[in-house]
Amino acid sequence: MDVKQLKALVTVAEVGSVTRAAELLHLVQPAVTRQIRTLEQELGVPLFERTRQGMRPTEAGTIMVDRARRALNELERARAEVQPTPGAVTGIVTAGLLESTTDLLAEPLVSTLARDHPGIELRLMTAYSGHLQQWLDDGDLDLTLLYNLDSTPSLNARPLVREQLWAVAPPSAGLRADRPVPFTDAAAHPLVMPASGHALRALIDAASARAGTTMDIVVQTNSMRVQRQLVLAGHGWTVLPGVGIAEDVADGTLSAAPLCEPDVWRSIVLATPRSGRTPPAVEVVARELVRQINTAVRQGRWPSARQPQPQRQTEPQPEPQQRSQGG
Repeated sequence: MDVKQLKALVTVAEVGSVTRAAELLHLVQPAVTRQIRTLEQELGVPLFERTRQGMRPTEAGTIMVDRARRALNELERARAEVQPTPGAVTGIVTAGLLESTTDLLAEPLVSTLARDHPGIELRLMTAYSGHLQQWLDDGDLDLTLLYNLDSTPSLNARPLVREQLWAVAPPSAGLRADRPVPFTDAAAHPLVMPASGHALRALIDAASARAGTTMDIVVQTNSMRVQRQLVLAGHGWTVLPGVGIAEDVADGTLSAAPLCEPDVWRSIVLATPRSGRTPPAVEVVARELVRQINTAVRQGRWPSARQPQPQRQTEPQPEPQQRSQGG
């Protein structure tokens, strides 16, 4: 098994054609076919089904393609790190951004790194928190923003900001940032909600239970963009992080207000793998991402966010004789 075979495997899987893969790899078609067959013989399993629609990975092929892609990415990163420009930080960094933060953070992060660290090749992935955490666990991300996550045996989680969730409605509702909306008032309207199983939905369901109310959910979706569109179309209200609708509120496209009774907050953290060496390029991107977030909060461009207060040092208190059973 060699690098050429792995490249052939991944390319054929991506384009679904040996002929097209050969063109992309600047090889003749028989050479690509031979590399795939040699790999199949070595592994003792077929890696592709030859169909009229093209080459489709088998179950074993899907596993091999996933592992081969990661191996090739690691080799590419190693090549970038061991052939640096003198005095410059170089390397490939794959970073994850929560979908709600992309409008605020993606362009400033890319621009700053391109100006100050041109030797870093940045790859941005955006998704919801659950997907990003899975990709980090699988080794597909070097660092990512997540929310409501504590440090685990495999991950370090650095708290960055706490952000309040907002009720979001059409402009005609007249919601205002300085007039929080009780959860029961928001729940009295038809609601467009994140799909069940989504971490944001779990926060909203917990708040509904604390408020002692039920929600009239008319639509569920896994897309924040669809939530906004459906609210604009008059299908109901929704609940979103303030950062995700800041521009819409500023230009009058939507109206929004923080939820209260109860308040609903999420804690955003910077998560990185706990084990292994952290390349200098990853450290640079992590520092710059934190700086961009701090700047956005300080300048008021992330009005729904609050930076965590440093913990005060207190004198140790005597251990009580009996612990309360309350939460």
